[in-house]
Amino acid sequence: MMRRLLPHPLISAGLFLVWLLASRSAAPGPALVGLVVALLGGQALALLAPGRLRLRRPALALRLAGHVAADILRSNLAVARILLLRRPDRRAGFLHIRLTLRDPQALALLAIILTATPGTAWVDHDAAEGWLLLHVLDLSGGEDWERIIRERYEAPLLEIFA
Repeated sequence: MMRRLLPHPLISAGLFLVWLLASRSAAPGPALVGLVVALLGGQALALLAPGRLRLRRPALALRLAGHVAADILRSNLAVARILLLRRPDRRAGFLHIRLTLRDPQALALLAIILTATPGTAWVDHDAAEGWLLLHVLDLSGGEDWERIIRERYEAPLLEIFA
């Protein structure tokens, strides 16, 4: 009975605490609404039925995190330079990139990486065909984008989630 009510107790507890912090009150009204949000949030996550996370190479995952952090910093500087200097040669656009990656959790992580990196945004993914549609703020050197994504992000994710 308790497992049905709280299928993800830590997630529910976290939602409840965030609700109380966001409402800046532990009064009965906000606490009751927070409890309902926490219970429904945990049950909604249970309906999604996320698979168990299988990290095969934790050291590689840490190295990938370092690459992503460096790329985000580098990309922030590049986007700031583009916006501040108003380069006339800058050309934004879309790229289609074929992915080998099929694991839903690894694809979700790749989407987070690409969207968190300023200047790029994951637009669409065709799971049947394995195509990724990516928007890029600066397409100069566009032929490098596919190589960068495949070698720098997809290859490690394939090993980590294998």
